[in-house]
Amino acid sequence: MAWARARMHADPPFFMRLSEQQATEYLWKSCGVSRVPANEVVGLDPGELFVHRNMENLAPSRDINFLSVLQYPLKMLKVRHTIVCGGYGCGGVRAALDSNRRGLIDYWSKPVADLAHRCAERFDAITDFKTKVNATCQQNMRAQGEYVGRNRFIFDAWCRCQTFDIHGWLYSVRDGLIRNFDLTVEKAMDVETLARRSWCPDG
Repeated sequence: MAWARARMHADPPFFMRLSEQQATEYLWKSCGVSRVPANEVVGLDPGELFVHRNMENLAPSRDINFLSVLQYPLKMLKVRHTIVCGGYGCGGVRAALDSNRRGLIDYWSKPVADLAHRCAERFDAITDFKTKVNATCQQNMRAQGEYVGRNRFIFDAWCRCQTFDIHGWLYSVRDGLIRNFDLTVEKAMDVETLARRSWCPDG
């Protein structure tokens, strides 16, 4: 209630405007951490950012929830940008890298564990666990950006000349800042370039 009153005081027609339409150019794809308020991080109002979250920011090609969230804003809202935003120190990535068993979470986290295994030559040289987690977070962000770009819905949008860009960011809860890695995919050919940068040891 306090939030609504503050909004109406600062911008009286805010809720009327919000109820009339959902006009957004951005799809935010991130991990489920509650410490990253998506709208506030990017400075957008409610209704200006379509948000999808899951543990470790994965983009599984067979996850009906992810596919639905991807198709709807792409086809119906004509979003122009997807922001694949990972987070330094991600708890899900930490869980994928340690040796503790957690049940169902282990199955969900397997893509990240597999990625770390493929990057073992690079990551095994990192002795500090926190540093290894952050290196994996960065690599996972690149990998998920690639997976989004390989999705059939995205490919079809590019084939019909729909403008749609994929951006890769990492957020740090330690300072509240977003790191932009100049990772932008604008067409199918860019996905192959990203793929060459995404996999260790060359990534």
